[in-house]
Amino acid sequence: MVSHHRGKRPYRWRKKCVRPVAPPSDTPPRLNLQQVATRSKGAPVSIGNSPEDDSQSDVPSVDDGPSVGETLRKARIEAGLSIEAVSAATRVRAPIVQGIEQDDYSRCGGDVYARGHIRTLARAAGIDPKPLIERFDAERGGAPAPTPATPLFEAERIRRAEPRRPNWTAAMVAAIVVVIGFVGFTLANGNDDKGGHEAAEGSTPQTSKPVTKPGHDKPGGTRPTPTESAIAAAPRDKVTVVVEAADGRSWIAARDHNGRTLFDGMLKQGQTKTFQDKEKIGLILGDAGAIDLVVNGKPVDDEFRPGQVERLSYTKGDPAAG
Repeated sequence: MVSHHRGKRPYRWRKKCVRPVAPPSDTPPRLNLQQVATRSKGAPVSIGNSPEDDSQSDVPSVDDGPSVGETLRKARIEAGLSIEAVSAATRVRAPIVQGIEQDDYSRCGGDVYARGHIRTLARAAGIDPKPLIERFDAERGGAPAPTPATPLFEAERIRRAEPRRPNWTAAMVAAIVVVIGFVGFTLANGNDDKGGHEAAEGSTPQTSKPVTKPGHDKPGGTRPTPTESAIAAAPRDKVTVVVEAADGRSWIAARDHNGRTLFDGMLKQGQTKTFQDKEKIGLILGDAGAIDLVVNGKPVDDEFRPGQVERLSYTKGDPAAG
């Protein structure tokens, strides 16, 4: 009798396949970009230049303090000068002076002219212009770059070295001409001396009579006193002007008859300056009220107000203001 089992299959034996295991290796496994980002836990990865390399150095700023114009304005006021006085002394127009004191250089015509005006105004006020120029350059982005040397200087060196040979030739020619001239002059003088001796031998001596000048040996004649002669002769020879800062300091400028500057600066209280010229002395007084004048030995009685600017000129016949 054969029995049948429903729903069950006969068991079959199967062989289990075992995969070979690779031996351990010392080479670390390769990681993709996502695994690297996961393991780094948010650490920044440097690709190319780091942010630290892009940092820029701090640009030094202009130090705090009074500006160029404010410094010039304070120096002018301390010197007791008005804008008109500075303009008359420096020949810089008053609007330009006022603009520079307000740090407005638009009327100067460029930085080069502005630097020149700053130097002139600083000297008129009696201060050093160098710190002001340095601050002006710092505010304008630095001093202008120096102009590179051009080959023109090399050409000048060559031109100076070339004329050495012609100079020797010219010197030799000049020496020959001098020798010939000296010989001719000597011969001519020798002939003149011989003729003079012959004429002297044939001539008879004559007695000379003393010549008397009338008017010098008269005992009754009167001579001017030395004091009167000095006072009368001094103004005729030259004009002499003595400037004294008696009541305070003042800026002054003195020029001769050709316009050449004899003095241009600050005269402190108690100081005295003497100017002389053969024709005329011109003066500019920044504070005429503080000045006493003596012209050709005579004091000037003009009464000037404090802070008043005066332009004066004196000649030999003054003491009157011109």
